Amino acid sequence: DDSSVVSLDLQLTTPACPVKDLFVQQCQDIINGLNWTRGTDVTLTAQPLSETPTPGAPMGMSQIGAVIAVSSCKGGVGKSTTAVNLAFALEGMGAKVGIFDADVYGPSLPTMVTPEDDNVRFVGRQIAPLRRGDVSLMSFGYVNEGSAVMRGPMV
Repeated sequence: DDSSVVSLDLQLTTPACPVKDLFVQQCQDIINGLNWTRGTDVTLTAQPLSETPTPGAPMGMSQIGAVIAVSSCKGGVGKSTTAVNLAFALEGMGAKVGIFDADVYGPSLPTMVTPEDDNVRFVGRQIAPLRRGDVSLMSFGYVNEGSAVMRGPMV
């Protein structure tokens, strides 16, 4: 009897929620524990970030929901490898992801990820990120061969 099956939508804050399976299981356990139910149908949804910026808010980071920094005070420990694997894993889980390689001395993102189109484009005064699949990519290595020349306040 379908009238005894409880259906619900569970809205997550991100499609890449690391505990979404636990949430589904807890919902099913609670509802199936009721003597009048014969099953549970849980549908996961996620509220996407607004595609339009808040009026008056500067662009740039204004539409970024979370930042994960991968850093170390030592070279050669796998920071770039970790960042690339993390980004593509999160993208595979449904998150909207971008990687910013801020190493001005020897950016490694260009050696690890080849963008689908490597033509650098400007949108106003900003550089549009390159893409590989659904992951946005930005690195000094895509814009400038070799080390970047930077002074004082730029760094």
